[in-house]
Amino acid sequence: MPSPAAPSADSDFAAWRAAQPKASWGIPALEATIERRIRQLALPIALLVAWGVVHTGLLHMLLRTVFSMWVHELGHAIAAWLCGRFAFPGPWFTPVGAQRTWIVVVLLAGGIGYGAFRCWRSRKPWAVFLLVVLAAQLYCTFVLPDGRAMALIIWSGDGGCMILGTLLMLSLYARKRSQLRVGWLRWGFLVIGAAAFADGFATWWAARTDREVIPFGEDEGRGPSDPTVLIFQQGFSLPGLVNSYVWLGLACLAVLLAAYGWGLCAEPKGSEEEA
Repeated sequence: MPSPAAPSADSDFAAWRAAQPKASWGIPALEATIERRIRQLALPIALLVAWGVVHTGLLHMLLRTVFSMWVHELGHAIAAWLCGRFAFPGPWFTPVGAQRTWIVVVLLAGGIGYGAFRCWRSRKPWAVFLLVVLAAQLYCTFVLPDGRAMALIIWSGDGGCMILGTLLMLSLYARKRSQLRVGWLRWGFLVIGAAAFADGFATWWAARTDREVIPFGEDEGRGPSDPTVLIFQQGFSLPGLVNSYVWLGLACLAVLLAAYGWGLCAEPKGSEEEA
């Protein structure tokens, strides 16, 4: 339909403007389309690229130094904190206290409990997750024997790579108003999480058929490697250790697959009304 003729007098300008077709940029629809494409491609691409990198030489070492090593050491530290022990994650080594420390127990339990209370007050589902973490802390602190606690701390290096890596990748599905999404943090967490998960899982997946890939021996300046301690000091069997990591990795992949499926089925919203 042709546009109305231009006004011949200033008095007719308002009427002429009102008759013009309204421009609609469709920004909410565009945002929803982009988010839908992100949910389709981002997670599979991140995992495939990370899996390819861990099977290279120099790039694998770079990935481990920049990303997965820190997640590995953080896994040791978090397990130590849950067991009531002091720990400080550092580059390639995490010092852990020999005994439980009450200040660690009280500070961690208080922080988790307060976070759960705040989430419950604001009706956020994170409250359930934090309560599960609090229950795990109480069990690891007051029920788990010292020997088992130390085995858990050592096991949680590569275990932490898989668990924490999965949680980092799940930040891709943060809500629109979340700072993870507003501040683009989810992209950094996606890269770090994929790198950590792939680095931790690839070794133990290969170890099903090739025991030579397991890093036995001494870490220079840091003592025996984690698998060496777990097998020769903590009493793990070799098949049991390999299977524990393999099944953990498969469970994490199942969680990621479920989140990916939910992301494809849930309709992403482009409006500011999305919570």
